[in-house]
Amino acid sequence: MLVVQDMSPRILCAIDFSDAAREAMHVAADLAREKGATLELVHVEERPLWMAEPFVHLPGDVRQASIDASARELEAWRRDAEQRAGAAVAARAASGTPWDQIVAIASADATVEMIVMGTHGRGAISRAVLGSVAERVVRHAPCSVLVVRPRR
Repeated sequence: MLVVQDMSPRILCAIDFSDAAREAMHVAADLAREKGATLELVHVEERPLWMAEPFVHLPGDVRQASIDASARELEAWRRDAEQRAGAAVAARAASGTPWDQIVAIASADATVEMIVMGTHGRGAISRAVLGSVAERVVRHAPCSVLVVRPRR
């Protein structure tokens, strides 16, 4: 039996629940509608460095409450994107370094044609010290990346 996979183009939209990400999500939903592409929202939860310390122990319910809150927020964003795109929108949460996870998700699926993401528009010094998720995704992504700048 031959199994045919859906090979329609896909657009990933990286979201961090910021205003810049909302603008990027709207652009991604519009592009998905125009191209007949599948849209998938991706939220990467980055574990703060201090949580990796052996002496920091948070009660399990605190961490779970944070995960649950992110899941509810992601679902709300998914519904918003679905209304705008006029088609089903997928959403996934990941954990790790945001740029690395976004690139890994895109690299694992040959149908991903574009990553859409917002930028906070930091200056050169801030970017040099803190790094830029968008800049790293652009450098390492296996596909085109559309970076949506915030409206002034």
